[in-house]
Amino acid sequence: MRIARFSDGTNPVYGALEEGSTRIVGLKGDPLFSPVEPSGQIYELDEVRLLSPVIPRSKVVGIGNNYSGVPVPADERTEPPIFLKANTSVIGPGDPIAIPQWSSDVVFEGELAIVIKSLAKDVAVADAPQVVLGYTIANDVTARDQMTGGPWTRGKSFDTACPLGPWITVDPDLDVDNLSLRSFLNGQSAQDASTSTMIWNAHELVSFVSHQMTLLPGDVIVTGAPAGCGRIDAGDRVEIEIEGIGRLSNPVVRA
Repeated sequence: MRIARFSDGTNPVYGALEEGSTRIVGLKGDPLFSPVEPSGQIYELDEVRLLSPVIPRSKVVGIGNNYSGVPVPADERTEPPIFLKANTSVIGPGDPIAIPQWSSDVVFEGELAIVIKSLAKDVAVADAPQVVLGYTIANDVTARDQMTGGPWTRGKSFDTACPLGPWITVDPDLDVDNLSLRSFLNGQSAQDASTSTMIWNAHELVSFVSHQMTLLPGDVIVTGAPAGCGRIDAGDRVEIEIEGIGRLSNPVVRA
């Protein structure tokens, strides 16, 4: 099942669709906080505007240096570095990434994203699936010229720096440890990797982060980017595709 959040022309609505289907079954309320119950409304995918499938209630947690083939500093080989992205940086499919006026070096980073469904604190790796709602695609947009000499907040958290979508895949049979991840800049191949080359897998990351801070329903963990990330400029379009989830596409503008 895929959980989508979209606009019906007036308000955000949640819906469910099966893989390969364009028919969205409307849901009553937010499935993070309400039982999954059909509303009786049916929508067609090409007739609605998809929104970010989740707006994190408190935070987006980022992971750095998590793929084989990406150089890792010696002091970051025993546990993953983590950072935060503001929830106000989140946008949805098709929304423009706005390069801030104070940056001249912004890059895209296509990543697998984990959506948390329940309060999680000190979770064991084996228990991590119990606190995960599902998976989506993230673009961890970064102002690279703001990433030296101090905290990463400015470079990671500007408005529009975290596209998410197109929906949340909820599938217990999804082999999240072996999904192809590809990205394209203006139609040209950029990233081309597999989550099988992640140093810390999805469940290990949920456990690790939950031992550093409490995770709340709707929080998102973006799991790190494989090689191939690149600079973006106004007029570009970034597309990120993850097997079993879908494709996230966003144009780029100058704020």
